[in-house]
Amino acid sequence: MKNKLLATAIGSALLFSTSAFAEMKWSSYRLSYIQADKYQVGDNSREVLTVEHASGHNWGDNFFFSDHLMFSDGTVSNYFELSPRLSLSYLSGADLSFGPVKDVYLTSTWEGGDTFDNFLYGVSMGLKVPGFKYFNVSLYKANNDKWQDDEQVTLTWALPSTIAGQEFLWDGFLDYSTSSEGREAEMNFTSQLKWNISPLLGISSQLYVGIEYAYWTNKFGKKDVNERNPGLLVKWHF
Repeated sequence: MKNKLLATAIGSALLFSTSAFAEMKWSSYRLSYIQADKYQVGDNSREVLTVEHASGHNWGDNFFFSDHLMFSDGTVSNYFELSPRLSLSYLSGADLSFGPVKDVYLTSTWEGGDTFDNFLYGVSMGLKVPGFKYFNVSLYKANNDKWQDDEQVTLTWALPSTIAGQEFLWDGFLDYSTSSEGREAEMNFTSQLKWNISPLLGISSQLYVGIEYAYWTNKFGKKDVNERNPGLLVKWHF
């Protein structure tokens, strides 16, 4: 209980302690639709509607998404994550960049579903990787609601490219969680390869079509429950 309260306090501090002095540098809203048929755990076929918001500030950055999952039997469920990061360069007033590291952050994530809440806290680094729009590495201690606490490593990235005059984007995440009592170590490597069709349609906002591929080993810590799941994707950045 104490660990959970600590994690909640850290997350709240990261979100709200700098609000009086916050300067927004950029923000992005995204809406996506995914349909796939090779899910493990529950119905194999489902549709997912996702709303995302990302923003950068003088104090750091924040990312939020909410999944609305619609199953083939008509049932629905919801899942969200809220992930603020507080820049230690901002907090200390010193430039903490070195080598490939652009900045170091205090970070937290609130994972919420219909029946659970998990709170993660730790440190994160933003890296300068040639060609990538961003590349982040985060180390978390996870305080879990339904199972024992564990540790997690998370990578996030975005790699834009232009091929034959067409714009493409490969982005995604990799989560690796350590084992705990009754649960196996698990790895979720999910990425999206998308083609920006906005220029063909003559619209200014970015509209992508493509695929999402989930490579998930020991899904939800269940031994040998391995998901290899391609899905059709439409994503609008506005």
